[in-house]
Order: sequence, then C-alpha cells, then structure tokens
Amino acid sequence: MDSPKTSNANSHDNAPGDGVSANGQGGLVIRSAKVIITCPGRNFVTLKIETNQGVYGIGDATLNGRELAVASYLTDHVIPCLIGRDAHRIEDIWQYLYKGAYWRRGPVTMSAIAAVDMALWDIKAKVAGLPLYQLLGGASREAVMVYGHANGTSIEDTVNVALDYKAQGYKAIRLQCGVPGLASTYGVSKDKMFYEPADADLPTENLWNTEAYMRVVPKLFAAAREALGDEVHLLHDVHHRLTPIEAGRLGRDLEPYRPFWMEDAVVAENQDNFRLIRQHTTTPLAVGEIFNTIWDCKELIQNQLIDYIRATVVHAGGITHLRRIAAFADIYNVRTGCHGATDLSPVCMAAALHFDRSIPNFGIQEYMRHTEATDEVFPHGYRFESGFLYSSETPGLGVDIDEEKAAKYPYKRAYLPVNRLQDGTMFNW
Repeated sequence: MDSPKTSNANSHDNAPGDGVSANGQGGLVIRSAKVIITCPGRNFVTLKIETNQGVYGIGDATLNGRELAVASYLTDHVIPCLIGRDAHRIEDIWQYLYKGAYWRRGPVTMSAIAAVDMALWDIKAKVAGLPLYQLLGGASREAVMVYGHANGTSIEDTVNVALDYKAQGYKAIRLQCGVPGLASTYGVSKDKMFYEPADADLPTENLWNTEAYMRVVPKLFAAAREALGDEVHLLHDVHHRLTPIEAGRLGRDLEPYRPFWMEDAVVAENQDNFRLIRQHTTTPLAVGEIFNTIWDCKELIQNQLIDYIRATVVHAGGITHLRRIAAFADIYNVRTGCHGATDLSPVCMAAALHFDRSIPNFGIQEYMRHTEATDEVFPHGYRFESGFLYSSETPGLGVDIDEEKAAKYPYKRAYLPVNRLQDGTMFNW
C-alpha cells in the first residue's frame, strides 16, 4: 500500500464565520495549520498550528488503528474553520468545534478537537513565556508518580520483569502474564519495554479463555507481592473481558494482595455493571481510556462506582475538557489515572504531565517509554526519575516535532488485534 502524503493546509486566507472577529487578542491570529503523519515504529498524527506572529503549537491527534480518519477530519473539516481565528480564544474555539459540528462526541471528533486544544494551549503558554501548568493554576505537586508495565509469558517471567522495574525506581507496576493454554494474551509482548499491540496490516485474531485467566491472575499477584514486598503498588488490566460477577470474583480474590486498581474489568457501555462489581469487592476500580467526554463517565463518577478515571488528553477532547472531567470527579473523591500507552505521542504525554501537575485529585499516570526513533522525532523536556515523571519547565508544552525526521517514517497501516472465544465467538479484545 502506498503511504499517504502528509496533509497540509497552510495557505488559507478565509476569515472565520459571520460575527467572529479575525483579529486575535494582541493580534495573535491563526495563520495556517497542517497535519503531520509519521511512523517511527508506530503511527502518530500531529497537528501544527501557526500564528501570524510566528508562534506555533502542536497537538496529538493519534487514534490507534484509525489514524487517517482523524487526519482527514482535521484537514477536510477543522483546519478551514480555524484560519483567521483568535488563537487566544481556546474555550470559544473548543465550543465552536464541539457544538458547531452538530454530530458530537465519538473518538474521531474528540481526538481532532483535542489536537486543536493542545496546540492552542501550547501557543498561549509560549506567548506567556511559561510552562503550561502555570497557566492551569500552577503546580499542585512537584512530580507525577507513574506506573510501568511488567509482563511475561509466565508468572515467573512477569515477576522477574517487575523486579527489574522496581530496581529502576518504579513505585507502581502493572502486572500482566500469559495464560496457560492460550498462544497470546493482551499485555504480553515480545519487547518488554516497547509494547505495541497494533501489530499487523490486517487484524490478528487471538483466542480467549476466561476460566483459565481467572485462575492465573490471583497466583500472579501472590507471587509478585511476595517478591516485591509491600511498598510497591501493583496494578492489573482486565481489558474489558469479564462479566460483572466474574469481575467481582476476581476483585475479591485479589484483595489480600492490595491491588492499586483493577482496570477495565467489564465493557463500560452499561455503567450499571460497575454497581454489581462494587457489591462484591473492595478492590479499587479504574476505567475510561476509551471514553471521549464527561458524559461517558458521568454516572460512574456521581454514583461513586469507580475510584480512578482514565480518560486521556487526546481522546477526551484535550486539556480543556479533561479539566472538566477531573473537577467533576474531585467532588466524588475519584482520582485520575490517565492512559499513557505508546499510542499516545510525546506531545500527548507532555500535555498529560502539565494536566497531572495542576489538578488536586491526581492519582497516577501510565507511562510506557517510546522508542529512540520516536523520541528523536518528538524532542521533549520531560524526564523520568525514581518512579516519577517531571514536566518540562520550558514555555509551552515543552515538546516539539522535527518535521524533517518525521518525513523519514511514512505511514504504515497497522490494526489492533481482535479476540474470539475458543468456540469462535467474537469477543472483546
């Protein structure tokens, strides 16, 4: 398949719609915008917005396995509406893109809005000469606790990897291991440091056995707690694969090992499922990496059916909307635990760290390291040290894109896997 050309829309002279001034505050007007698609080991979609004063900002628009849909949405439907607008009016532009589309919500729309939002916050902070978290109310903490991903084909392998993470200084570790009788399992990768599930030009098909999985996970946690001691937080991702009763049983089985959370225990479309889980376990529950708006988590939060909300900057409408979700969650003692896998570029990670540092109800941040090639395409100032990430102190997001290097890595189609039960029934991956 031929690689698509980088989308570019940088010569629009049209002013915004009737009744909207083209003059930005202090003359800061959006002059051009373009979409940059690159694949330094995996696909990323980045929006770059430039102003008439030469200040530019970038935002992440990556939607794993559906990248080109967001790229088209931005190039064909969003960018023409941005040219001539006041770059300082972030809230107004957010509402314009959300309410003005009529067809609201959904991962494609909200990822596109998020990219614009991130880029505009980047511009505003650069103009102010401040790291972004300072514009979000300043720091609520000095650093952000993160968790790493320990995985292996067996319990022993996973525990050994977890011990290595502990030696690197991690205070929190996610545990995933192979399931006896299954050729592959979610969260278990060949490369222990750079897990990338989108692994094929067309979706690979995996087989699943819930009963075997339910038997192995408590044994994994027992072995890990014994090896790692009581000071390390232990997490686990079910990845939407259980019924509420099964999730309640697993949560109860894990209680003696004091898990930090059990993530995505069930498919979250029916939010009452979590009410049933709550009746059977005190294991903390986390969900939300595929949520797009506050409406996806409203019932879960206000009914206190979860402990951590995992919505992320790029898929939940950007910093502007994620701040609303966090503020709403804070009322109900729900903390954040933003998704941070490698399908989010360093642009999104930088934005997440500024968000994490600013809010009062931060819980934890997922952190999967990017490859060396990705780090070269997206030079950034955030850093890892002793189990924590430290955001950049440079003005803006503190991350950039090297367009020349990005052009060396053309788009390569890659799908996430699909799952079937052993009798062939289509199931949740």
